[in-house]
Amino acid sequence: MANQQNIRNFVIIAHIDHGKSTLADRMLEITKTVEQRKMKEQLLDTMDLEREKGITIKLQPVRMIYNYRTSGQGSTFSSRQLRCRDSSRSNLSDGKFILNLIDTPGHVDFSYEVSRSLAAVEGAVLLVDATKGVQAQTVANLYQAVEQNLEIISAVNKIDLPNAEIEKTKKEIVHLLGCKAEEILEASGKTGEGVEKILEKVIEKIPPPKGENEKPLRALIFDSKYDSYKGVLAYVKIIDGEVKAEDKIFTMATKQESSVIEVGYFSPELTEINKLTAGEIGYIATGFKSVEDCRVGDTITATSYKLQIASLPGYKEVKPMVYASFYPKEGSDYNFMRDALGKLKLNDAAFTFEPEANLALGRGFRCGFLGLLHIEIIQERLKREFEIDPVITTPSVVYKIKLKSKNEKLKIYSPLEMPDPSVIESIEEPYVKLDIISPSKYLGAIMGLMRATRAEYKNTEYIDSDRIILTFESPLTDVIIDLHDKLKSASSGFASMNYEFIGYRPNDLVKLDILVAGDRVEAFSRIVPRQNTFSEGKGMVEKLKEFIPRQNFQVALQATVGGKILARETLKAFRKDVTAKLYGGDVTRKRKLLEKQKKGKKKMTQIGRVEIPSSAFLAVLRK
Repeated sequence: MANQQNIRNFVIIAHIDHGKSTLADRMLEITKTVEQRKMKEQLLDTMDLEREKGITIKLQPVRMIYNYRTSGQGSTFSSRQLRCRDSSRSNLSDGKFILNLIDTPGHVDFSYEVSRSLAAVEGAVLLVDATKGVQAQTVANLYQAVEQNLEIISAVNKIDLPNAEIEKTKKEIVHLLGCKAEEILEASGKTGEGVEKILEKVIEKIPPPKGENEKPLRALIFDSKYDSYKGVLAYVKIIDGEVKAEDKIFTMATKQESSVIEVGYFSPELTEINKLTAGEIGYIATGFKSVEDCRVGDTITATSYKLQIASLPGYKEVKPMVYASFYPKEGSDYNFMRDALGKLKLNDAAFTFEPEANLALGRGFRCGFLGLLHIEIIQERLKREFEIDPVITTPSVVYKIKLKSKNEKLKIYSPLEMPDPSVIESIEEPYVKLDIISPSKYLGAIMGLMRATRAEYKNTEYIDSDRIILTFESPLTDVIIDLHDKLKSASSGFASMNYEFIGYRPNDLVKLDILVAGDRVEAFSRIVPRQNTFSEGKGMVEKLKEFIPRQNFQVALQATVGGKILARETLKAFRKDVTAKLYGGDVTRKRKLLEKQKKGKKKMTQIGRVEIPSSAFLAVLRK
């Protein structure tokens, strides 16, 4: 059993691509956790997708043993504190510390995963890229760390680069944290310069965990993963008590019982040990068959104590924020795609899917995601792991509808579920708090971009003379579709954004329908703000005019709200030259043929049906 005074649990938090994983690589090298011959770039990023994109998608814990020199400058520990009570299991001696690091994702889609990781540690290393300065997720993750009362160690990374602006970056951190500039460490994850100082500061500044082995077991789940041999692996921080193989455990939120198969820690491979004790971070092989039984934020306790202890605070069920439909390109691939989505869900409790059907695209699945990056990851995994390239519809959000006859609110996931407008009292849509960090010279362009959306301006804060934080409150649907791309264009790629859900608000929303030759095509229906109905409708019918082939009769393409037609385009009919066979004679012969053709076209318009090709649906639906 390791002495708690020798344990330090911490995370690295930063914006995307600020060097978290590279810094973690150097820490693994310095502590000799991984043999030099096994080292590779982004070692903790285990998915090929993470390596290619250069981002962390799944958090990854690792245990390091660091030999801290007690005689070193700045040490605040006595030899009595550094001595292990029992070195038989962990093989620790004087001056050796267990450092449990959690490498967290930086993207806004996985902010809940980050918040649970922060709840499992006592300190955080705030990393800022010296070439880019403070950015949106830097601020968002810092606020989460402050809310958890963590000890913050700030560091400027990538100081080896020629365009590094170290002093300017330090000023931005001082503005955020209110710390002294001399307290901010300088490091390079690439060369290893300054990394050892960060490790020493982690030991000196971050407090050891608090917990008692004698108390009933309470373990916080901060991640979970499905293993085909051991069932669900729960990544846990032991708050109180201890756990070992064959113990009977109980999950407080999902009310599931099981018997522990094995326990261990990450080195970064799974390393089995006899037991995990209070203050340690490791894994429990639970034997559960579904990740849904072992959710992030839940509390594990011993079955015998399930009625005696309270759950750890902060648990919430992760719910999808964005919905999009996946359709196989070939109808015969439907069952194969269903099996593939089921296997992906085993490792991702936040991902949901259910069957649905579409007039044009056939049978498919309505899938729920945390955000657009989450959609991209699932799509890419389907392509790589199962060789399925799905057709994806435009992402949408969940609306709440209050009916006049009932007090309850309905949730609708697509426009097809929307009831008749006459029975609707109000429609609510999700809103987010949107933070945009940008160089101040792009202020005008960004404000112009935001005026074209329904975002409500709230505040401007200057980080320094050159960088600003703009705060807005905006409907989620305006943020998720293409705001990120437009923001990058308006700021020459320098701006970054972060958003967090703040609740539902009523808005004047209507259902926009598209009529083709007088028939409503449900697959084209969408929910839009009333003030945008004309522009949305006109854009859709113009696009359809390009993709629907001409018929033998004239086809009207109309955008309607209720019974009111807002926009119309007309698809001209093919015109057969019925007078081509006439060579002279009375003009009445020619008029007779034209009148006959006119009657035929009128009849065709009344009974004719338009076959809409898949390309037309994709042009309107595809993201």
